[in-house]
Amino acid sequence: MLPTTPTTEFEQSLNGELATPQEVLKWALEEFGNDVSLACSFGAEDVVLVDMLAKLTPNPRIFVLDTGRLHQETYDVMDLCRARYNTRFEIFTPDGTDLQSLLSEKGPNSFFASISNRKECCHIRKVEPLKRALVGHRAWITGLRREQSVTRKHLPKVEIDLEHGGIKKISPLADWSELQVWNYIKVNQVPYNALHDSGFPSIGCAPCTRAVKPGEDIRAGRWWWESPEHKECGLHSRKA
Repeated sequence: MLPTTPTTEFEQSLNGELATPQEVLKWALEEFGNDVSLACSFGAEDVVLVDMLAKLTPNPRIFVLDTGRLHQETYDVMDLCRARYNTRFEIFTPDGTDLQSLLSEKGPNSFFASISNRKECCHIRKVEPLKRALVGHRAWITGLRREQSVTRKHLPKVEIDLEHGGIKKISPLADWSELQVWNYIKVNQVPYNALHDSGFPSIGCAPCTRAVKPGEDIRAGRWWWESPEHKECGLHSRKA
C-alpha cells in the first residue's frame, strides 16, 4: 500500500505553517509542470488560487466539473475569470448515459431521499468526471482548508492521493482562515461568486446549497439535511 503522508523532507516542510500558498504553488509548477491542474468550483478559495496561479504562470491548467446543476452566479464568475485572466478552463461534464439512467429511474431530486442516493448523484455528476479530469496527471490542486469542516481538520498541504492512483494532492490554503481568503480577494480585486454576498460561504450544486444563518458553520448550507460527518461528495475521500 502506498504511504498516506508526503514522502520527501521538502514536501514535509511544505506542510509546515511557514510555507505560503504561493510557495506551495511555485513548487507544484516546478515539480509537475503541465501535469498538475487546479480543480476549480469558483468558490472564494478557488478564485484566490486562480489569481495566484495566473501570477506564477501564463498558462495554468484549471479544470471545472460542470455538474449540470450549478448556480447561474457560478457561470457568471467563470466568465469574469476567463476574461480577467485570459485563461482557458477545461470543462468536464457527467457521462450522458449514466445521468440519463439516474434521471429516468429516480427522477431529478433523488438525492433528498437518502445519503446513498445523494452519493450516487454526486458520483455521477462529480466523482466520475473528476477521474477523467485527472487522467495523465501527477498532481492536482484544491482549495480545501482545515477550518471548513470536521472532515478536513487534519488536512495536509501536500499528500498522496490514494483514490487517484497515488498522485499528489495539493491544498495550498489548508492553514488559511476565512478572513485571510477574503482579505486576499479584496486586496487583489479578485472576481468572486456573487452568492457569497447573499450568505453562501460554501457553494456547490444549486439544489444542495443554501445560505447559512448567523452563527452556523460555514458548511451548514451544504446538504443541510445530513449530519456534518457525512458532508463530503466523494471528491475528497481517503482510502484507509
